[in-house]
Amino acid sequence: MAKTVLIIGAGASGLPSTRHALLNGFTPVVLEATCHVGGLWRYNPLDEDQASVMKTTVINTSKEMTAYSDFPPMKDLANFMHNTEMYKYLSSYAEHFDLLQYIKFNHRVVGIKRHEDFIRNGKWVATYLDDKSQTKEETFDAVLLCTGHHKIPHWPAKWPGQDKFKGTITHAHSYKDHKGHEDKKVVVVGVGNSGGDIAVELSRIASSVHLVTRRGTWVFNRIFDYGIPFDLVLSTRMVFLMRHITPTWVSNSVLESKLTKRFDHALYGLQPKHRVLNAHPTVNDELPNRLACGMVKIKPNIKHFTENGIVFENDTKLENVDEVIVCTGYSFEFKLIEDGKLIPVVENEVSLYKYMYPSALADHNTLAVIGLIQPYGSIMPISEMQARLFFENLAGTCHLPSKSEMDREIAFKKAEMAARYYGSRRHTIQVDYLRFMDEIADIVGCKPDISALLFSDYALFKKVLFGPNVPYVYRLNGNNKWNGAREAIMTVRGRVEYPTKSARDVVVDKVDNFFVHLLSKNIFPVILIGFVMLIYYILKAIFSRREADADRDTPIPLLTYTSMVLKTFIEWDKQYAQDRVAAGKDKEKMVWNNKFFEPYIEYVFELTVFGDYINNEELSDGACTFIKTTFAGGDMNKWASIFHREQAFTNEEIDAVRFTKTF
Repeated sequence: MAKTVLIIGAGASGLPSTRHALLNGFTPVVLEATCHVGGLWRYNPLDEDQASVMKTTVINTSKEMTAYSDFPPMKDLANFMHNTEMYKYLSSYAEHFDLLQYIKFNHRVVGIKRHEDFIRNGKWVATYLDDKSQTKEETFDAVLLCTGHHKIPHWPAKWPGQDKFKGTITHAHSYKDHKGHEDKKVVVVGVGNSGGDIAVELSRIASSVHLVTRRGTWVFNRIFDYGIPFDLVLSTRMVFLMRHITPTWVSNSVLESKLTKRFDHALYGLQPKHRVLNAHPTVNDELPNRLACGMVKIKPNIKHFTENGIVFENDTKLENVDEVIVCTGYSFEFKLIEDGKLIPVVENEVSLYKYMYPSALADHNTLAVIGLIQPYGSIMPISEMQARLFFENLAGTCHLPSKSEMDREIAFKKAEMAARYYGSRRHTIQVDYLRFMDEIADIVGCKPDISALLFSDYALFKKVLFGPNVPYVYRLNGNNKWNGAREAIMTVRGRVEYPTKSARDVVVDKVDNFFVHLLSKNIFPVILIGFVMLIYYILKAIFSRREADADRDTPIPLLTYTSMVLKTFIEWDKQYAQDRVAAGKDKEKMVWNNKFFEPYIEYVFELTVFGDYINNEELSDGACTFIKTTFAGGDMNKWASIFHREQAFTNEEIDAVRFTKTF
């Protein structure tokens, strides 16, 4: 008899969890508190208890990067879907895979506890109210919480004078549309995604809109160069590789320069002190224009309220304020599970392995949280990957580490986050999309094998390495691989272009791989950065070694890989020129200069003879942590306190940090 798994919630995390339960031979029982699937993506203007998008909400990540791994979006959907299209996609997913039969609507879970014989069987007992408000109790073999983290509004501490303010103060959680805000003088507090969206929307109908920000923010546009969705360009394996081996300040500088060319943040009062990769970004296409038109005005933090107005920290005053909308994010808790004692939450910080598993349950791992992340990228593929890990581990096809190893990684992730991001409740569950997906894929065994693709499927190799890291790449291999994954990857461009290109019969003359075309337009910076990265990595490896191994003569993996990639580029260049000649067109300037690169490749190979001076032996834990995070702004005292080291850091460790910081 198949094991039964309780899945709480039928939203963007609950639906793929149901799908992967079935793929791995489990029987899902999905309890959904509302009467519909889709969670907050189904617009609901009435129910304050349930999270819901605003009427005008558009998703911040493109449809290809937001899709589930075996369900590419329909080609006619907009690249950045309105919430109605997003709901349509989720509903179609549920119908296509026949998931609705496993969902019990209007069922609300009120409590979960370990079975009395949990140590032996790992089971759970759930108490819930059915659709007739009758209390039921049922035992399950495993439990998944897919309830999201946008349900409990977070209110900041009261401002001085707030109680005597005669206007209204509401939270963004209650904001559904512009109705009732016409001709009002509105102050929006917070310049995250919700704050930016609300300020822009109200600027068209309110008498005035002032946007309050303590720190400022970096504002991203949904569209990158040549009209391509920004996440299709930035979420590639090549970009990830360059960021991984480049000092963080270089990545920050390149990206900040790009953002500033479009919109001078300092000129418009939004320039933050933190670097662009040290905070979660704000995505808003219209805010710069509304600021330029004077329809939205930036204000510093609130100092105190008066009866009918606000005084800001720069001592400017705003009189006759009608309403204040607080956009300060959300809190989450797990009181549902044993009154919150199993998974305690302090200031939105939680200790979960892969943001899923309480390490205290490592002997069974039959309970997990899905979708409790705030990614640089789309959340839906990550939720699906987490569900895949949960059910494949439950089925015994992959294995999780021990409790001590879980605790060690949890501590490292917290320390890494503290070093990278400025202190905020917003930055407690932050992950980088591609890196986190790969971490889980390594455990599951579904990470794409790029080196194998180079020799077995060159066309796919190019797409996987240089194209966007779409979710389908994780279904090329591993358990439950999908036969349609290759086709889905190869046809991304067609689905991206279709919604706009279909409006007119236009022949677009582009390089076949338009992501490489973007790279080619910036060839000289790429060459320079690539060369600097290579030299930096070699010097860093030499310096950070603990002791030389005279017998070691293994070629340096990075150098070998670099030479392989450069050779690939040259072959591309030749093929591109031949294709243009075959099409009756003039050769464009060569993307890669063979005369420059061919001797460089030989030089790279010659460098491998110095392999006997470089070894991959691990430094002490402290030094390892330093090396991995020094470019994120860590310092020795901070890391010492985080890791509670009894002994002082060695001179070798300190020198390693000082050396790497010079780069």
